[in-house]
Amino acid sequence: MKLMNTLLSGAAFAFALSLAGPAAAQDCPRGDLDKRFCDVDGDLIADTPTDPADQVDPDTLIFAYTPVEDPAVYKEAWSDFLTHLEAETGKSVVFFPVQNNAAQIEAMRSGRLHIAGFNTGSNPLAVNCAGFNPFTIMASKDGNFGYEMEIITYPGSGIEKVEDIKGKQLAFTSPTSNSGFKAPSAILKGDFDMLPERDFEPVYSGKHDNSILGVANKDYMAASIANSVKARMISRDVINPDQVVTIYKSQTFPTTGFGTAHNLTPELKEKIRNAFFNFEWEGTSLQAEFEKSNEGQFLPMTYQEFWEVIRKIDTANGVSYACE
Repeated sequence: MKLMNTLLSGAAFAFALSLAGPAAAQDCPRGDLDKRFCDVDGDLIADTPTDPADQVDPDTLIFAYTPVEDPAVYKEAWSDFLTHLEAETGKSVVFFPVQNNAAQIEAMRSGRLHIAGFNTGSNPLAVNCAGFNPFTIMASKDGNFGYEMEIITYPGSGIEKVEDIKGKQLAFTSPTSNSGFKAPSAILKGDFDMLPERDFEPVYSGKHDNSILGVANKDYMAASIANSVKARMISRDVINPDQVVTIYKSQTFPTTGFGTAHNLTPELKEKIRNAFFNFEWEGTSLQAEFEKSNEGQFLPMTYQEFWEVIRKIDTANGVSYACE
């Protein structure tokens, strides 16, 4: 797998996009999708362009995994899969270590990211604004999938139940994160009549591992996090399980969705799909990392079905999918 020496920054992506100019609006069904896209088949994701001139078949494919933890850890974790992806597509593949959700979405929107795993909360924005076509998620070998949002604190914090957060501090990750912001915001408002600023002090850590470490080290009194990230951090001995206490656990949500940019050629999309579904996990770097959260296969899925609950949470929070 060849490594790329330089990658455009988020600002450079935006600049490149501005040079290209906005694509002309098409007269087609699109639902919530940006005006650059069409959704003729009604599956809520952008269709492949019908004009072959608008389809792309790059010699080098750029892959990015959602920025939930240390990018260096995941560059190594994905190495065996990306080698397999190279063999299946006949192309070089580069791992792009994105630092935040916004940069990842902008990279795909501007055509510099071809294959990605977008986290639960940013998936709808990636779909509607960047033309992301998700088709799979990780699951356990028996087909179970997903994670829960937990609100955690540390022993002796004085917080024993959600209501005890009133007048105190609660760490979120970023506004695009489901378990790090969207879901807890909707739940705190709907179930506990608690609002940020009015009832508690919101702070933002940027990533789930920052929030979890912050609570474990008593830098944050409480935080909303994805328990799949917590499980992997405990497995790697990054934190000790008795450093944190869970005071709330949500329903199960879909985890990271993997897919491609909408405008890859149909033939390339098919090769990429096959690479995910025929990948043999046993003995690989991917298995070594993700078996820590009980994941061992790629499960086919549809955005329309699997992300319905997330879209409902977004509606409750008044989230817009418009490109900014």
